Amino acid sequence: MTERLLQFIWQMQYFNKSSLCTSAGESLTIQHPGLFNTNQGPDFLQAKIKIGTTSWVGNVELHIRSSDWKSHNHEDDDNYSNVMLHVVWEHDSKGTDESARNIPLLILQDRVSKFLLTRYEELMYNHTIIACEKTAHTVPAFIWDAWKTRLAAERLERKSLIFQSYLRQTNNHWEEVFWWILAKNFGATVNAEAFEAMARSVPVNILAKHKNQIHQIEALLLGQAGLLNADFTESYPVMLQKEYRFLREKYTLKPIHEPVHFLRMRPGNFPTIRLAQLAMLIHRSSHLFAQIKEIPSPNEVMELFTVTANDYWHYHYRLDEPSSFRPKITGNMIIQNVIINTAVPAIFTYGVVNKELRFKIKALQWLESIAPEENRITRKWEQLGIHNVSALDSQALTELTKEYCLYKNCLQCAAGAAILRGSI
Repeated sequence: MTERLLQFIWQMQYFNKSSLCTSAGESLTIQHPGLFNTNQGPDFLQAKIKIGTTSWVGNVELHIRSSDWKSHNHEDDDNYSNVMLHVVWEHDSKGTDESARNIPLLILQDRVSKFLLTRYEELMYNHTIIACEKTAHTVPAFIWDAWKTRLAAERLERKSLIFQSYLRQTNNHWEEVFWWILAKNFGATVNAEAFEAMARSVPVNILAKHKNQIHQIEALLLGQAGLLNADFTESYPVMLQKEYRFLREKYTLKPIHEPVHFLRMRPGNFPTIRLAQLAMLIHRSSHLFAQIKEIPSPNEVMELFTVTANDYWHYHYRLDEPSSFRPKITGNMIIQNVIINTAVPAIFTYGVVNKELRFKIKALQWLESIAPEENRITRKWEQLGIHNVSALDSQALTELTKEYCLYKNCLQCAAGAAILRGSI
């Protein structure tokens, strides 16, 4: 038995309540278990119970053993002065006064299903990442659907905190923050940090001044990323190099120190190509966040982000290294990634900051209408019979795996609770 499991059992009332009575033999009726308290003080607040013929409203404290009341120094702690019921797994201080306040004591050890305890142990001692992999398919679909929506919202709430911290850094400059995170996602996993550092080094007001000259935008992005330092022979990279040196001097720009990586990636994903595509997006658009905030559907965002890099890149993947003809168009996968990880969290954050529910709903609806991500995490859940039919599903399953399964937070998981409930 753990204290968290005992709290779960009390919160869900997963114990036999027939002929319930205190350790002193007084009849006990639980009208409401109270609100789980995650702060200092008793475990549950504002509970409602009836002892004998007297009704009580107050707090409930839980312990594995009754002697824990004193060992945890609750006796002299004013935070526990309003405790009206002490719930324990076992009473190990019989014949002694474990509480000078004579708080009624409820013992649960013989009232909880042994099957529930066995199932909980199976989950906790399962060494696979997904502890419920043998039983996840038994959870009803309606529970999974509601839980995945909640998980997707939780993931957006966490991402929103990052957006909000960036907004504080920029004095609430939405376009600047959107530019930082957009660039980061264009860099994908390998070059995310370098691309974000590059974006932070080139403010959007500078980009706006040069957006009509695609080669100047390319020079700024490639130069700040440290990709214009070689001795080039082709005229185009030589021209970019000259433009960059002039602009760097004009705006006293400092190139980033984070390296960009080419190894172990397909040529179409090279940082040079991603930066060239990002430059074309800047060239073709203005006030990106303001546009996306008002766009009604993600399909229009797909169109907005579908760009082809400058003509030079039709014949190159890297500067000064010619290749066969191939237009470098942003593919559906990168655009999908940008919508899921940039546009949707930005819209959700806008709703949070401005207290406009419609933007939060819009963000979730967009996820629901976008094709799902396919990766190691989602494939594993699909093997277990859990559907992955939209980006809302894939984001939810990612959140579930990384924030619940990895830490064995089965008691906080709706699927885990359903599995344990089925044991009663």
